[in-house]
Amino acid sequence: MQQRIKRIFDFMIALIGIIIASPILLIVAILVRLNLGAPILFRQPRVGLNGEVFEMVKFRTMKDAKDAKGHLLPDDERLTKFGQFLRQSSLDELPELFNVLKGDMSLVGPRPLLVEYLPLYSKEQMRRHEVRPGITGYAQINGRNNISWAQKFELDVYYVDNYRLSLDFKILAQTVGKVLKQSDISQEGHVTVEKFNGAN
Repeated sequence: MQQRIKRIFDFMIALIGIIIASPILLIVAILVRLNLGAPILFRQPRVGLNGEVFEMVKFRTMKDAKDAKGHLLPDDERLTKFGQFLRQSSLDELPELFNVLKGDMSLVGPRPLLVEYLPLYSKEQMRRHEVRPGITGYAQINGRNNISWAQKFELDVYYVDNYRLSLDFKILAQTVGKVLKQSDISQEGHVTVEKFNGAN
């Protein structure tokens, strides 16, 4: 019953959020086009509910700069000040509201991760896919990118085992504070988070 209410709540808030944020979405889209070029959106396959793969959308934050061999340059060389601003303000996440509207994601849940990580999870870590992935989650209010992968997965599974609507409201409220403080955005020594290799 709670999961049904959660889905209705997600749909309504995502729809209202898209309507209210539409001017911001338009402005950010124009600025991304002017600063980073096309495409405006970053699209990537991610793992969702029950291990199903879906396409997550975000605003693009990096240039497509490549070396002489045609390989993409390291993240720290492609991330611009404008892109960093989008990440710090979490404006790059706004298009994920469309993923919530479609039902691929929830407002709250474990963050959707790369498909390449699937073979690396332990049986316990795989349990994070028992719920829809979220724009924010329990791990995001408890360290986000400044905690280890093992800690993130423990927090994700804790959320799965202890889910209730009141916990979602608590996470959403604390997420607002995290965004305003711009805390735990990147991992120390990295402009993005270090990739999961099954051991870290």
